Amino acid sequence: MIETTRGLCFLLSLSGVMAQKTKGTCRQCPQDASCVNATHCSCHHGYISESRQQYFTYPLEICEDIDECKPRISIYCGVNAKCQNTKGSFYCRCNAGYKLLSGKAQFNNSSENTCQKTTPSETTNSTKELQQVVENIESLLTNKTVWGMEEGRNITATFTSILQKIESVVLETALKTPDQKLQKVQNRNVAVETRVVTDSCSKAVIFNLNVQMNSMDIHCSDVIQGNTQGPSAVAFVSYSSLGNIINATFFEEANETDQVYLNSQVVSAAIGPKRNTPLSQAVSLSFQHVKVKPSIKKVFCVYWKGTKEGGHWSMEGCFLIQANKTHSICSCTHLSSFAVLMAFHREEEDPALTVITYVGLSFSLLCLLLAALTFLLCKAIQNTSTLLHLQLSVCLFLAHLLFLTAIDRTEIKVLCAIIAGALHYLYLASFVWMLLEGLHLFLTARNLTVVNHSSINRFMKKLMFPVGYGVPAVIVAISAASKPHLYGTPDYCWLHLDQKFIWAFLGPVCAIICVNFVFFLLVLWILKRKLSSLNSEVSTIKNIKMLTLKATAQLFILGCSWCLGFLQMGPAAHVMAYLFTIINSLQGFFIFLVYCLLSQQVRKWFGEIIKSKSEPETHTLSSRFGPDSKPSEDK
Repeated sequence: MIETTRGLCFLLSLSGVMAQKTKGTCRQCPQDASCVNATHCSCHHGYISESRQQYFTYPLEICEDIDECKPRISIYCGVNAKCQNTKGSFYCRCNAGYKLLSGKAQFNNSSENTCQKTTPSETTNSTKELQQVVENIESLLTNKTVWGMEEGRNITATFTSILQKIESVVLETALKTPDQKLQKVQNRNVAVETRVVTDSCSKAVIFNLNVQMNSMDIHCSDVIQGNTQGPSAVAFVSYSSLGNIINATFFEEANETDQVYLNSQVVSAAIGPKRNTPLSQAVSLSFQHVKVKPSIKKVFCVYWKGTKEGGHWSMEGCFLIQANKTHSICSCTHLSSFAVLMAFHREEEDPALTVITYVGLSFSLLCLLLAALTFLLCKAIQNTSTLLHLQLSVCLFLAHLLFLTAIDRTEIKVLCAIIAGALHYLYLASFVWMLLEGLHLFLTARNLTVVNHSSINRFMKKLMFPVGYGVPAVIVAISAASKPHLYGTPDYCWLHLDQKFIWAFLGPVCAIICVNFVFFLLVLWILKRKLSSLNSEVSTIKNIKMLTLKATAQLFILGCSWCLGFLQMGPAAHVMAYLFTIINSLQGFFIFLVYCLLSQQVRKWFGEIIKSKSEPETHTLSSRFGPDSKPSEDK
């Protein structure tokens, strides 16, 4: 029954076609044809029927395009020009290196031919126009008022809108000068390459566009998108600063355990004049990594997906082809703005070093607290040297305390940046006070024969506070003003390693360590000369020996042990890491040992305190068991 119904339907449809053919009506004409006198169909101008009949009634007829540029017609466009066929029509255009006096891209016939050779100045003008566009883009992207006022959703919406506008302007600029097949413009933050296609091309032709060590391969057929009415263009734009605005925090598809970073420049790819058209074949994108890290865990090829809420990074339609330490190659089935996101393996911490750090710093905190109280309360040692010890102890105590309690508080970025800035300041202040300690020790050694060091004391009192607290404040203020976003890392609240920002700390520290080491050598040399020239006066020799001991201890107290940090490489790296951690975590203990426990005056003061504590207890016992008291008798 079903087969009979299908056969009947087929016969009815066939009889309808035959009836239409015999009756000569044109209820339905084929594509690129129209009805004439309500009886026949006729192909449009520029097309011819497959049967070569001008009028026809057969509904399955096909209208084919007439190629006016090939024999037998072969339209002549004049000198330095050629014919370009289009569907249903044609146009003439100047050969490469020539342009119409009117500036138009095409004309109709040889009588309109005014093709003349382009001069170098004209070529330069078109490049200048693109250069101006690039400069405008850079000024927009680096305008802090545009991005500083935006937050969250507003930033993504603004970013999406700006990217679309940039792509449109670049394409329009390239299409204004179709004779400039290839244009490349680059400045500090933005690089653009455009290619204009004026001919039809096969799928085998692939264009390669390269900007700022990033490249894209796209098929020529996808660039023209069937557009034969005029030139088509493809634009490839690279932004070196956009990663600071739209970073990996806008990537929603990563696991919570992954620490994801943007590890490439953001690039945009677009074709015109037709926009947002699907590609017949995927484009290949090659990205150079911003950071070369061997511990790559995952690589994500992403594009910027605009949404009603604003936009975010998405992996939809983008796939990783290949990745190594320096480059990643992605394949994408659409055009947009692209980047490479990476998740890196966290460096595994040595649990023993962690224990040593926390135990050592906790012990140092106790010693620094005792040392600071001693420097404040012991009147016998109140002098300029003690005041220096006190400031060093306070700065180290606060720095170590903040390190132990807040170094890994990375949840809130602003808070983490503040913690990083505070640690930067406190540790720099500690090193500056170490420098003042070394200077004071050197001046003391140089003036051993002087009984009253009033000139030294006056000099140090005027110098110490402005230098001790002012110099690190200036360094931190300059660093924070120039690169505030580099305070705080994804793992720790400390200075970022990007753009060598860590040298805002290491630079002053290295300088101070070198100067303190010079002071140490000078003190030893002065002490040696004094010992060889002195008589056998016992008190003087004792003072010199104590000063020599302090100078040796200062080698550790004044931060010279931090040099071990620079030796953590090669086969001895593990040993150096342990030495560095142990010595520097016990810095507070060294201060308490040298300036308190080894000081005769402090020991005497400690003895008096202990004695005063024990006397009331002795008095209480003597009053309880005095001479008039009688012990109880056992019965």
